[in-house]
Amino acid sequence: MDLFALDGSFSMWKDVAGIAGNIFAFGLFVSPMPTFRRIMRNKSTEQFSGLPYVYGLLNCLICLWYGSPYVSQRNFMLVTVNAVGATFQLCYIIIFILHTDKKTKMRMLVLLLVVFAVVALIVAGSLQIPNKLTRWYFVGFLSCGSLVSMFASPLFVINLVIQTKSVEFMPFYLSLSTFLMSASFFMFGLFNSDAFVYTPNGIGTVLGIVQLSLYCYYHRNSTEEETKEPLIVSYV
Repeated sequence: MDLFALDGSFSMWKDVAGIAGNIFAFGLFVSPMPTFRRIMRNKSTEQFSGLPYVYGLLNCLICLWYGSPYVSQRNFMLVTVNAVGATFQLCYIIIFILHTDKKTKMRMLVLLLVVFAVVALIVAGSLQIPNKLTRWYFVGFLSCGSLVSMFASPLFVINLVIQTKSVEFMPFYLSLSTFLMSASFFMFGLFNSDAFVYTPNGIGTVLGIVQLSLYCYYHRNSTEEETKEPLIVSYV
């Protein structure tokens, strides 16, 4: 039974959570801008990889389709956030392609075509499923799996922070935005009784808490170590 749908107040809080999630997600979408300003300024992608943006585009398009009325109900906030996200990712990919070498350019173009082909197959295939519940399960599991794999990607960074005992590669505001976005859509999914939304975002919320906890712990330790060092070091 859809318990949250029985009370209009839950619908209001669902909208509040969805709007908050859109705002925090926007912070994530604009976070690569300094990197791409550097790429455009130097006219080179240097050692940067375009793969995260290709995968980000695929994830946004799958979740966008899941949020559409053809698949799920009362998920308009998923449509808006993933439409904006897909637009940003596509712009980043285009900039990357324009400034990279010929070999990487061709590989990125192929990957971009593969993304569009995969999404087209998912859309066309799901529309062939006449039963709406079965269609919801089919696209929902794909969307959930895509989100879980995206939220699992910081595990590498978490492991790196523990090994190096440094938060250099885990920016605080990026971790905070990820946590706030995940928590917002976790609440959105709960208020909408949608397991395919609150499950992956619940995992993202937990991982966000872990990242913030590690940041506070190792940042404090590094600060304490810096204060113990002498202000003037003699090399005589």
